[in-house]
Amino acid sequence: MNSTSSGKQPISQITKGYLICLLGTTLWATTAIFIRYLTENYQLPAMVLAFWRDAFIAVALCLVFRSFSPGLLRIDKKHFRFIFFYGLILALFNSSWTLSVALNGAAVSTVLAYSSAAYTAILGWRLFGESLSPTKLVAVSLGLIGCVLVSGAYEPSAWQLNPFGIITGILSGMLFAGYSLMGKASANRGISSWSALLYTFFIAAILLLAYNLIGGLSPVLKPTTNLFWLGTAFTGWLVLLTLAIIPSVGGYGFYTLSLTFLPVSIANLIALLEPGMTAILAYFILGETLTFPQLFGGILIVSGVVILRLRETGYSHKP
Repeated sequence: MNSTSSGKQPISQITKGYLICLLGTTLWATTAIFIRYLTENYQLPAMVLAFWRDAFIAVALCLVFRSFSPGLLRIDKKHFRFIFFYGLILALFNSSWTLSVALNGAAVSTVLAYSSAAYTAILGWRLFGESLSPTKLVAVSLGLIGCVLVSGAYEPSAWQLNPFGIITGILSGMLFAGYSLMGKASANRGISSWSALLYTFFIAAILLLAYNLIGGLSPVLKPTTNLFWLGTAFTGWLVLLTLAIIPSVGGYGFYTLSLTFLPVSIANLIALLEPGMTAILAYFILGETLTFPQLFGGILIVSGVVILRLRETGYSHKP
């Protein structure tokens, strides 16, 4: 009886992790749509957008925690240095990804960000001792091939016409891998995922504010001191606030929470479902093209996640 009960628990934990990660991924899928809308319709600079997004997230979480769960506002002093570095990685990721959306479009930028799957699989194996089975390698390979197809990176013209955009997108993938690994390390340290979310976004907002005020080091990133770029555009501010509250808090929150139950490499593979979701939304909402290679690439990404889940379900049910 005891062995049966203990055997059922991992299945419950894994299922919970998958569901939480899928919820976060679904919410995340709308993020690029909001960003593309703001950068195209209001020409909102990427770094200003990234600052306000992170600031709104930090303020919203602080108000909610203060009202309903004050304990989440506290973090042990021994974690301060770790949390600062975690926030720095988040600031760099948010900046590069927001810029990538502005340069590449919602669908392509999202796909390039998920080149992180390969990095997290390898680094998760090296740093946390996670398995690197043939099945996982196949899932990662399918995901990366799907990313290439959806992004159009197989076309030489994509690199010739917009090389900086492609490089920025790939950099965002590396930084997302770093963010995922920091999330796993945070969970291993016993830090609440929601507390980590609050403080990392708070630190990221401060760093982005400093970047915008100082002017930045590269004119390519178009730094600006005009933080109130949207002015009296009520709709623009409302869209920006919605971006922060719903897809960002929900996406990052549930993804970070899923790392408590799942290996970081598996969570990152599940998140590969986002590019297909974003590409479909971008097609219907923004009118971005959705070609046959993109559709086929999306199918490959989904197939990789399904194969991985079926393998794990099979192992979970073994006596």
